[in-house]
Amino acid sequence: MDEEYPVQATGGEGQNPGTERTGPGAPVPGQEPRLAPGPPPTGDDRVDTALAGLSRLAGAPVEEHVAVLEEAHGRLRDILGEVNEGAS
Repeated sequence: MDEEYPVQATGGEGQNPGTERTGPGAPVPGQEPRLAPGPPPTGDDRVDTALAGLSRLAGAPVEEHVAVLEEAHGRLRDILGEVNEGAS
C-alpha cells in the first residue's frame, strides 16, 4: 500500500450513493426547504431593497433566475450611477 495514496474501498462498501448525490443541503421530500438568511444590511436602503429581491430566487423556477438576477443587477447599477453622479 502506498502511504501517499492509500487503497480506497471499492464496490460501494460503506457508501450510500443517494447521500453523495443529494448532500446535506438538498431539500428533503415533504419538508419545506430552509432559506438562508438574507444579506446583512448595507446601510443604504436602496441597496438593501435591491438585494432583498434576490430572495425570490429560492421559490422561483431556474428558468426565472436570470430575470431576477438581471433586475437586481440593474437596480444596483442605477444606484451606483447615482452615487457616481453625486461624487462629481
